[in-house]
Amino acid sequence: MGSAPFGVLRLSRHCVYDLLRLEEQLLRKTPGRSWLVVNDGVKEPTVVMGISGKKEDLVDSEAARRKGVGLVKRFTGGGTVVLDENSILVSLICEAADAPDVPELFPRALMRWSKDFYDPVFSAHGDFGLSETDYTFGDLKFGGNAQYISKRKFLHHTSFLWDYDPQRMKCLLHPPKEPEYRQGRGHLDFICRLRDHYGGGREAFLGSLTGALDARGLEWEDIGLEAVRSMLSQAGGAGALQSTKRVPL
Repeated sequence: MGSAPFGVLRLSRHCVYDLLRLEEQLLRKTPGRSWLVVNDGVKEPTVVMGISGKKEDLVDSEAARRKGVGLVKRFTGGGTVVLDENSILVSLICEAADAPDVPELFPRALMRWSKDFYDPVFSAHGDFGLSETDYTFGDLKFGGNAQYISKRKFLHHTSFLWDYDPQRMKCLLHPPKEPEYRQGRGHLDFICRLRDHYGGGREAFLGSLTGALDARGLEWEDIGLEAVRSMLSQAGGAGALQSTKRVPL
């Protein structure tokens, strides 16, 4: 176990740019502490692409400008997503000691571990699976993932599609590289809405996330945003921020 309970930070309609910077600070400036960060909806519609993503290959800039959708490049890898008020973002920022059943801190092993972590949340609601790097019901994606791994700590964040706006999805181009299970399908043909599968509604889903910590026997405590900011301020300048940035369209 780590030296402290999991910190659970619950947010709503937070700016995704600020959220990513906050997550990176938690990763770099809180040794000995693991986190579950939940953000229910983002403040403004935003396309977020991975650190190696190229705007011209992934984003229809004209469509994004027309629809008032911003663009952010995050400090982690992974694919490109459109986020809005109906996206639920969940991040696990873990000390390796809090995930002793991870055989090794490598992407595939962590993806398998994350699927096991979410089994108590989703397995009763459909054919929940891990399709390469996506969470799926059957062959339809409802959650995309990205990771950052250091020697003793990792970050695994997920964007869950509670619902989506088909028009905003048109801001995404068909990517040059795609997971095999997509099989060339257009974006709207290989995703699904979590709300159509998860019985009990959005609040029940949000409440189930700490249940996944309980299922693994992990102690946790709620910590408010102001307390988190104070904690990070006291940590000082250790662990400079990396690459999350706004990108002009």
